Amino acid sequence: MQSLPKHGSCFVCGSPNSPGMGVVWYALDDNSIFAEVTLNDAQQGPPGFAHGGASAALLDEAMGAAVWLAGYRVASVNLNISYRKPVPLGQPFKVTARVNERNGKKVTAVGEIRLADETLAVSGDGIFVEAPQLFTGLGTGSRSADEAMEIRGTEK
Repeated sequence: MQSLPKHGSCFVCGSPNSPGMGVVWYALDDNSIFAEVTLNDAQQGPPGFAHGGASAALLDEAMGAAVWLAGYRVASVNLNISYRKPVPLGQPFKVTARVNERNGKKVTAVGEIRLADETLAVSGDGIFVEAPQLFTGLGTGSRSADEAMEIRGTEK
């Protein structure tokens, strides 16, 4: 398992000293990613629970990180988020994501937030389009696209 690199002042995965969430993503051997996250009052929506936008931001970043790990420099163009249970503040939970498939310049991914008891709280899927010009000069720490698709058993 390897830690994915942080990039600057990203709202979700920027440095722990930034005003963002300070999430650290980890890559698994199957090319999926995960993070253990605990949100605080800065991400509150209803009293004691995370704002839906914070959950959406986590899934957007998780799915995007999984796509980056697969070797693609992308930007999200569509997210579908399903809220099943509220995410409590101050309690750890797990965020996971993986690449689903690639079709031309589009890459799809899926992600989920599970509470400590493994209850599915939020799930999502996203469409990402290659946009390397947006990320020039950024370190990646990714596997090659060929290696990633081989791990997943997916055609390019």
